[in-house]
Amino acid sequence: MFLNNLFGDSERLNRLVDIAQSSFWPLAKGALTFSITLAAVSFVIGLFLAILTALARLSKSKAFRGLARAYVSIIRGTPLLVQLFIIFYGLPSIGITIPPFPSAVIGFSLSVGAYGSEIVRAAILSISKGQWEAAYSLGMSYRLALQRIILPQAARVSVPPLANSFISLVKDTSLAAGILVTEMFRKAQEITASTYEPLLVYSEAALIYWLISLVLSTIQDRIEHRLDRYVSR
Repeated sequence: MFLNNLFGDSERLNRLVDIAQSSFWPLAKGALTFSITLAAVSFVIGLFLAILTALARLSKSKAFRGLARAYVSIIRGTPLLVQLFIIFYGLPSIGITIPPFPSAVIGFSLSVGAYGSEIVRAAILSISKGQWEAAYSLGMSYRLALQRIILPQAARVSVPPLANSFISLVKDTSLAAGILVTEMFRKAQEITASTYEPLLVYSEAALIYWLISLVLSTIQDRIEHRLDRYVSR
């Protein structure tokens, strides 16, 4: 009974196969052209924000620490979808209109910056004070010690959680469909509206997301394995 409801007769089965074949490339193209591109651009910008925010959190300046805490608290305390809607739908009410794709980049970058800053901050704090003392004993300034000694070591520590954040970001790009970005999930919505086969099309989109995650996870494992070679046992 379940299979009959799912596939119906042979004519319906053939139709489902045709839809699956015709929709796969548009969905994959949406993933490659927009979803992955959106995630990559947002992650690079967000990582830069994360480093600046982490350093501000560790700064001796109360003003910098306060601003960084407020930024992280606001972004982490509000839903990402709401942030995207504020940027794309809310800002035009005060005369600021941003196209869909840049709006998504801004929203995702701010999110990566807030969450990533905690990862970077924790990685910096994990470096022993002896590393700082050794750098200072060599005559290095705070900035030079941070650049040449601390951040390279912190980068290795932060790779696994940051890689996980990027994989999550690729999946979170589906939220950009809500602000009219034609990424993969938006394509799935459009195809569903014309074929009336939501189970098939959304399952196909889920499969593509899963395959992308598998590829990224494999790359992450190889990067971690390579970095482990430089760790003394």
